[in-house]
Amino acid sequence: MMKNMLQTPSRLSLYLLSLFMLLAVALQVRAESLIPAPPQVAATAYLVMDADTGEILLAKDADQRFAPASLTKMMTSYIVEYEMSRGNITEEDQVPISEHAWRTEGSRMFVREGTQVKLGDLLRGVVIQSGNDASVALAEYIAGGERAFADLMNQHAQRLGLNNTQFRNATGLPDPEHYSSPHDLALIGRALIKDFPDRYSIYSEKYFTYNGIKQPNRNRLLWRDDSVDGIKTGHTQEAGYCLVASAKREDMRLITVVLGTASDEARSQESQKLLSYAFRFYRTHKLYQAGQVLNQARVWGGSVNQVRLGLADDLAITIPRGQDGGLEATLDMATAIKAPLTRGQELGQVLVSLNGEQIKAVPLVALDDVPEGGLFKRIWDQILLFFASLFN
Repeated sequence: MMKNMLQTPSRLSLYLLSLFMLLAVALQVRAESLIPAPPQVAATAYLVMDADTGEILLAKDADQRFAPASLTKMMTSYIVEYEMSRGNITEEDQVPISEHAWRTEGSRMFVREGTQVKLGDLLRGVVIQSGNDASVALAEYIAGGERAFADLMNQHAQRLGLNNTQFRNATGLPDPEHYSSPHDLALIGRALIKDFPDRYSIYSEKYFTYNGIKQPNRNRLLWRDDSVDGIKTGHTQEAGYCLVASAKREDMRLITVVLGTASDEARSQESQKLLSYAFRFYRTHKLYQAGQVLNQARVWGGSVNQVRLGLADDLAITIPRGQDGGLEATLDMATAIKAPLTRGQELGQVLVSLNGEQIKAVPLVALDDVPEGGLFKRIWDQILLFFASLFN
């Protein structure tokens, strides 16, 4: 009788089996952390980038060229901060205001011709008030003229790897040969955050007063979302209403770019959509720090027998939330490492995979210099290496 029960499942056992299978499927679906379709964004082009990893999470026409309007001023302020970081200029410098700067049309800081203005005030006039007059004054002070400054902007664009950007002025006023892309604009924003972290707080300041005129930061998200701390707005008739925004929640920082929206309010709403979606469904995983020892390897013919291996830069990746259980990192090292070695020399790769699929590969480097050993040491190691290769 019991034998028959084992061979022929009862209705109860079939029911329990079905429940178990449904539960297993539900758990599998949950483990896969399915992500819904991204939101509909009312913009000509847009992009979401993880500021730590540089990975693009969402995009539409990311590498298309568009008029950037006052988003141009991100590069203007970047160059100012770059020159300050090298000691070429200071916030206390007194910058003369030319007639050309004073007459520049569009948004203004309201500087006066023939006066001198502290450089730090002009920088705030660019970042917070989006002053075209302040932008031209800084361009003239740093490079001698706006054309020369635009050439400097293009040199920095090339250095930062901006492939779809060309500048013709420091303000973003319309010019058919003045353009950028969502991807490139995000890279400028990322450079502002990473290259000058001690100065980035200026982009979160809500007001600036100069010449008795108090003007608000045009980035409405600074008032609506405590996690937003920058970066820059832009608007011309050709470009529409544009915004590059950045926000940090927990250990994750995102940069969003929206171009060509219909209004000041729309650029804020569409940026908020992108931030909410990306923070909800993605997560930054910081795997290894620069200089962290990941392994040691045998060195042949060196003054020492071992070299420490690690990364030259921090390694982080961006993946959908809930999928970190499928992450795996492996080391692909050179088989025979010979001295001399220099710190930072590439000796293999760190391969990162997610659910069995490789998603990132970064160089594995020597963390120390290893000079050649003495003559006897080199000969002896050569003999050992010969026999080791035979066994391998």
